[in-house]
Amino acid sequence: MTGPHARLSEALAGRYAIAREVGAGGMATVFLARDIKHDRDVALKVLRPELAAAMGSDRFPREIRTVAQFNHPHILSLYDSGEVDGFLYYVMPFVEGETLRDRLLREKQLPVADAVRILREIADALTYSHARGVVHRDLKPANVLLSGRHAIVADFGVAKALTAAGGDTLTTVGIAVGTPQYMAPEQAMGQSDVDHRADIYSVGLLGFEMLAGRTPFEAHTAQALLAAQVMEAPMDVSLARPGIPPLLGEAIMRCLAKNPADRWQSAEELLARLELIGATPSGGMTPTDTRPFAATTGTVQRTDRRSSRR
Repeated sequence: MTGPHARLSEALAGRYAIAREVGAGGMATVFLARDIKHDRDVALKVLRPELAAAMGSDRFPREIRTVAQFNHPHILSLYDSGEVDGFLYYVMPFVEGETLRDRLLREKQLPVADAVRILREIADALTYSHARGVVHRDLKPANVLLSGRHAIVADFGVAKALTAAGGDTLTTVGIAVGTPQYMAPEQAMGQSDVDHRADIYSVGLLGFEMLAGRTPFEAHTAQALLAAQVMEAPMDVSLARPGIPPLLGEAIMRCLAKNPADRWQSAEELLARLELIGATPSGGMTPTDTRPFAATTGTVQRTDRRSSRR
């Protein structure tokens, strides 16, 4: 390694042995590293230098401490965080598998059953996080890891920590918390009172993309994407992917309401609806007031459940 990466490797010597860079985003660079003390592979994320400078060296680790207490099967754990030689970093398990972004690039559209399962597990993670006062604020396919048959959401609390630690200085250095393609309208407008319903909007965007093979809004610039999130009405996902269960289409479109008051009001409420949805065209629902028809001598008899209770 050369340059800043060599300096980082030297600064972390004795704690983490950096193997290679595995990814880079708008806010951080990700390395595969070896946790020397525990003899395990980890993902070590290092914040961009200008972001670290804008926040200072003490507030980010303090703000992210809440997330270190999380214990949920669909939330990627936080092992460690800190500051060393001017670098702000945090450490998570290194998950074998791929991201939802990787799978979408390969397959474009997911089977309905897979999309529903992933949405359920994301909503389950959000239910846990929101109950503890943590809004993700940057849900996107790159932050959803697929390991085996399960989805694991990464970077919970990082956006909150960045916002709380950095405040207005993030804008000064040209860094927005969130990704324009997956931002809720209130985030796109820069509102300060963004709450958990922004995450629910992002779930709708993920669901739309998994089913339709594209996001509902497409533009060539970040500014145009943000404007679309605020002003444009999305196509009905049931038109973009004919034949999906009606309940699924309705659940996704309610997530995508421009006004937060018109969305699902909690991740738990959304999860309950998703749990009703199967992969059948009817939405996986069985009518509650009927039983199978029995054919006898050319006639059809209907058993009324209510009469059987008398």
